[in-house]
Amino acid sequence: MERRNHGDTWWVITFVIGVIALVMGAVALAVAADDPDKTAGASASESAGGEAATSNGGQVTFDVVLRDISVQPNMIEVPAGATITLNVTNEGVLDHDLKVEGGDVGARLLKTGETEVVEVGPFTADTTIWCTVPGHKEAGMAIAVHVIGGEAAAGESAGAAGPAVDDSAVIDAAGMPSDGWEAFDPVLDPAPTGTLHEITLDAIDVELEVAPGVTQLAWTFNGTVPGPTLRGKVGDTFRITLNNKGTMGHSIDFHASKVAWNDEMRTIAPGESLVYEFTADFAGAWMYHCGTAPALHHIGNGMFGAIIIDPPDLAPVEEEFIMVQSELYLGPQGEPADLGKMLEEDWDAVVFNGYWTQYMFAPIHVEAGKRYRVWVVDDGPSENSAFHIVGTIFDTVFKEGAYLLQPDESRGGSQVLDLQPAQGGFVEFTFAEDGLYPFVTHKFANASKGALGFFAVGDVDTSALTGH
Repeated sequence: MERRNHGDTWWVITFVIGVIALVMGAVALAVAADDPDKTAGASASESAGGEAATSNGGQVTFDVVLRDISVQPNMIEVPAGATITLNVTNEGVLDHDLKVEGGDVGARLLKTGETEVVEVGPFTADTTIWCTVPGHKEAGMAIAVHVIGGEAAAGESAGAAGPAVDDSAVIDAAGMPSDGWEAFDPVLDPAPTGTLHEITLDAIDVELEVAPGVTQLAWTFNGTVPGPTLRGKVGDTFRITLNNKGTMGHSIDFHASKVAWNDEMRTIAPGESLVYEFTADFAGAWMYHCGTAPALHHIGNGMFGAIIIDPPDLAPVEEEFIMVQSELYLGPQGEPADLGKMLEEDWDAVVFNGYWTQYMFAPIHVEAGKRYRVWVVDDGPSENSAFHIVGTIFDTVFKEGAYLLQPDESRGGSQVLDLQPAQGGFVEFTFAEDGLYPFVTHKFANASKGALGFFAVGDVDTSALTGH
């Protein structure tokens, strides 16, 4: 196992700070957007957290501390035309930089404990300095710079920029997947034999098609969204080697495990590896995901998957399938997902296994009268699921480690498997006759946003769905 780069104490402190900062940073940015005077009005000494900035003949100096995920100070005042010296120190576990809006001027990417002295400016109008690691600015790592006597203060440029332009990719609901597109295979293989499962997962950045005509630069496990589905039985041991082949820090958290998060779940830098080992003591349909701050961005940009731990004496069925529900928060074409949308829970789509209505374009073929099982995990990161198959009834429902319904003389049936983010389970059913059977989340606003697929039962024409 890779040795730790940092002490447990710093990891605990920075993790908690990161969670708090994710909330407080969003609030601060919202306040600044609503009332710029609240951002710009702090004095230099107030902005520096009680440490007064020094000034000498048109120069000002600030000590800047980068943490996970925050920056102090987050507001400064500078005279128009002054040269600004920033003494930048990274006290976080993650790597951070600090750049002036719209350019490369500022501090390089700093590792924990590193310091750099940089000069920026002079400025004639208000600006922002932020960490350019994806998601960090949106989570709160930004310094609002108010220029005293500058253009903004004099009102010369007020409102000149106009409303922000939304350059997010847009899904064409009438579009078709690109040539060569292949659906995520929904078939779930049985649990492998043996009690030790050794698996390698690579954290890697990949540009993926997520809807017809739409690509995003996803952060992935093994190049797919969701990541590979893992499976085993109660009592099995999983030994996962995580290799960070991405461009930023990543980690992994298996909800099926009982391990200390400051050890196996710690963030590793690009080029590093760790071994995450646990014994599966409980049955269930579990989520796994990257937990590096801001975890919301890492999950929302593709770093999630499912791990299935079979309950004892799991009944045989004809075939099993896996459906991982998640949301899409589209950024610009070919770029990472939009953390701002994630913070506002403003998703563009809700999907099964990472792609808009993919099992309409590639229906799942089954037979009438045979018994099937669908495992469902809601990986979110934020929206619930109400899994429903139109035209059949579930006679078996297993949710969060327990059977809610099994066939007996009462002849009870279920219509929906309801899940909150990070919950999972399975349903069992048969199809009575040949035909097309849609499956959706029965929160229909989300079904219309991509959470729709079809079972094609028997000899049925699917050309109306696939276009061929």
